[in-house]
Amino acid sequence: MPGTGRTYYIAGAGISGLTLALALAKFGAKVVVLERGPTISEFGAGLQISPNARKILNNLGLDEVLGSHSLEPDGIDIYPYLRPDPLVTLELGAIMRERFGAPYAVMHRADLADLLYRACRRFANIDILFGVRSWRVESHERGVTVSIDEANGQTRTGRGLAFIGADGVHSRTRIEVIGGPRARYWQRVAWRTLLPFDSVAGQLALDRVSVLFAPGSHLVCYPLPHRRQVNLALFAKGAETTGELGTRPQAPWSDSQGSRIEVLLSAAADTWTPWPLYTVRTDTWHSGNIGLIGDAAHAMVPFQAQGAAMGIEDAAALAPLLIAEASAETAFQKYYGQRHARVARVAALSATNGRIFHMRWPLSVARNLAIAAQGRRGHLRRLAWLYGYEGQIEAAPISARKASK
Repeated sequence: MPGTGRTYYIAGAGISGLTLALALAKFGAKVVVLERGPTISEFGAGLQISPNARKILNNLGLDEVLGSHSLEPDGIDIYPYLRPDPLVTLELGAIMRERFGAPYAVMHRADLADLLYRACRRFANIDILFGVRSWRVESHERGVTVSIDEANGQTRTGRGLAFIGADGVHSRTRIEVIGGPRARYWQRVAWRTLLPFDSVAGQLALDRVSVLFAPGSHLVCYPLPHRRQVNLALFAKGAETTGELGTRPQAPWSDSQGSRIEVLLSAAADTWTPWPLYTVRTDTWHSGNIGLIGDAAHAMVPFQAQGAAMGIEDAAALAPLLIAEASAETAFQKYYGQRHARVARVAALSATNGRIFHMRWPLSVARNLAIAAQGRRGHLRRLAWLYGYEGQIEAAPISARKASK
C-alpha cells in the first residue's frame, strides 16, 4: 500500500502496541515502536483469545499461524469446591465459530507476541527500537516531537503525527506525560505456572479449560498443546508484596488434602510466579496528540479473560481513526467515545466475576445453582454483546488537510 506520509510513535512492544503497529502499517503509515527491553518479552503464561479479538487478528492476516499455535477448547469445565466432577461444561468449540464468526482459543502469551512481532517485521514501514533507555515527547500543533535515548548511548529525535502509550498498567505515558492516575492494587495475586501434560493426567481434561472454585480463591487451567504444557493460574487474596519466584501460594483450602486443587498445587511444587493484580480507572485517555491504549488506559482484573482482547480491540478502533482524521487529537477524542463505555462494562463484569468466583458457603451454594441453571449454552446468550463485537480495521479516506509527519 502507498505510504500515507504519516509517522506514529508507540511506546511498548507488547500485544496492544504490536497490534496497533501492524494495523497502522497496513494503511501505509510509518510506525516507530519504542521498547525498553532487549527483545520481545511477554511475561505471564497463558492467554485466552475470544472471538471478538480473534476476528481482528484474523483481519490482520494471522488466522493460520494462530491456529497452529493455539487450542480451540471444546468447553470450560466448572468445578465447585471439592466436587469430583464438573458441575457443568460450558460449550465452546464449533459453536463459537457458528455464533460469533471466529474461534475461542487459548495459547501462550509469548507465542502471540512473537507472532505479532514476526508479522511486523515483514513491513519495512515498522521500525522497532529495542533497549530504549528513555524517551521524551512533546505535543504541539503539528503533532509530536520525540527524543529517544537508545541502548548504544545515542539520542535520536523524530517528529510524528501522534504518540501512543501502549506501555502497560504502570504506564509512564499515562502517569508522567498526560497526568493520569497510578494503578491501584486489587488485593489479589495471580500465581502462575506451567506444568507438563503428563503431570496433570487424570486430574484435568486436556481438550478443555478447567475452572476450579475454592473459598476466597479460584484456579484456572488450560492446555497448551503446542508447548505440551498446561497453564495454571491461581487467584487468591494477598498483600501487594506477597511471595517471590519459587514460593508456593498459601491458600485457605490447605486443610483439604487430596482435593483436586491440592494435587495440582503439589505437582507445581515451587515453580509458581506471583503477579499482583492492578487496575486502572481513568477518563484521561489522551492529551493533545498523545494517547493511550490497552492496560495503559484501562487495566482490569482478568476474571473474564479480556485484558489482551480489549487492547486488541483498541488497536482496531484507533488505527483507522488516526489514518482518517486530520489531527491526532480528534482521532483520540473519537476513539475514547467509541471505546470507553464498552471497556468500562467489561471491567465491571470482570470485577463482578472475581467476587462470584471467590464466594464462600452459603453464598457459593446459590452461585452453583445459578451456574447449573444456565446450562451448557447460557454463557453464549449472556456474553453475545462481548464476543459478537466487530472490530473492523478499515479506514475512511484521509482528510483533505494533510497533517505533517
